[in-house]
Amino acid sequence: MHRTARTASAVTALAVAFGITACGSSGGEGVAADKKQTLTVWAMGAEGEKLADVAKVYEKANPHITVKVTPISWEVAHQKLVSAAAAGTLPDVTQMGGTYMGEFSELGVLEPVDTKAFKKDDFFPAAWKQGEVNGEVYGVPWYVDTRVLYYRTDLAKKTGIDKPPANWQELRQLAGAYQDKAGTKWGLHLQPSGLDTVQSWYPFLYSAGGEIVSEDGKAVFNSPESIRAMTEYASYFDKGLTKKSTPPGYEVLKDFNSGDVPMFFSGPWIMTLINDDYPDLKGKWGVAKVPGDKASVSMAGGSSLVVSKDSTRKAAATEFIKYLTGTEGQKDWFTRTSDLPANTSAWDSGKLSDDPGLQIFREQMESAKGTPVLAKWSEITSKVDEALGAVTQNKSSAKDAADKAQSEIEGLVE
Repeated sequence: MHRTARTASAVTALAVAFGITACGSSGGEGVAADKKQTLTVWAMGAEGEKLADVAKVYEKANPHITVKVTPISWEVAHQKLVSAAAAGTLPDVTQMGGTYMGEFSELGVLEPVDTKAFKKDDFFPAAWKQGEVNGEVYGVPWYVDTRVLYYRTDLAKKTGIDKPPANWQELRQLAGAYQDKAGTKWGLHLQPSGLDTVQSWYPFLYSAGGEIVSEDGKAVFNSPESIRAMTEYASYFDKGLTKKSTPPGYEVLKDFNSGDVPMFFSGPWIMTLINDDYPDLKGKWGVAKVPGDKASVSMAGGSSLVVSKDSTRKAAATEFIKYLTGTEGQKDWFTRTSDLPANTSAWDSGKLSDDPGLQIFREQMESAKGTPVLAKWSEITSKVDEALGAVTQNKSSAKDAADKAQSEIEGLVE
């Protein structure tokens, strides 16, 4: 999901301004699921556009239900959710990313998930955990996202390396070999600085066994594992293996196509873009699990579906979410959007089970690690972005940058 600047304190302040307490409302007994009613649903970005088509299919099978889908752009999504939460006008069902979950669960505007209707074991562990706050589950996983390594197989053959890198040492070796033996301009692409640099760094952090905030809520950004991951990340810039700066809106696929950048980390949507926009690359590229240090661990992202605590249509909302997150609904959603199913049973047949590239994503998701569900997570990761930028631009050592960010993050998790 995309991220915009935001804080939980802003949400709380606006809620207070509207005279709302954080306890929310149960919405009364509500309307039974089999009664005629209209469900209101908000979904973001491309998902918002596609969900309207799914809603029409659902309405045909459930003629007593009308599903009113409102597409929301990611650029304004957070502010609209903040305003709706403060005014008590959240829709019945909302798409919600992990970076939002902590904020809105803290306000008490989300209905806890019925864990008898939705089973934890049906979903990837990291996806389920994204909707869990302080032991209570508020979101049902809808789709997942993780990062893997994209690499040019044809150029790798020129280096004499016939398999993808499995660890940090092999990743460094291949990056250097691409330049020295295949004549590429760079060895791979890593984001040097700026907003969300942390997302480029997560595969290094998690593979080293590090965290930013531990599961018990303590800031651990300056741990030996984190410093090691930051040092490894910065080494690619120091050795000239990756660009030290990129222009706004930089498109890595153009350089991947030309061969200037033969490796990069990214998500599943890139497979579709390569196939559609760069057909001449067919048979010349592949994907591989994140090269690990202690283990191959990548980030876990995606979105969940939540129900408003104020909704009087919770029963029907639950049934609609069951449809969207069940095996067949997940397969259908994948064919429409290429979003990876959060429900693991959807991967057992069809293209999801037959495509070797997609299976790499499935394997990576099994060990993927989600970010902590904290109200101030965006503020916390902005401190990490600053630290990473300072190190990649040779303005600070990894330890000094980590110590500085650690002191700032400690104040955000108290």
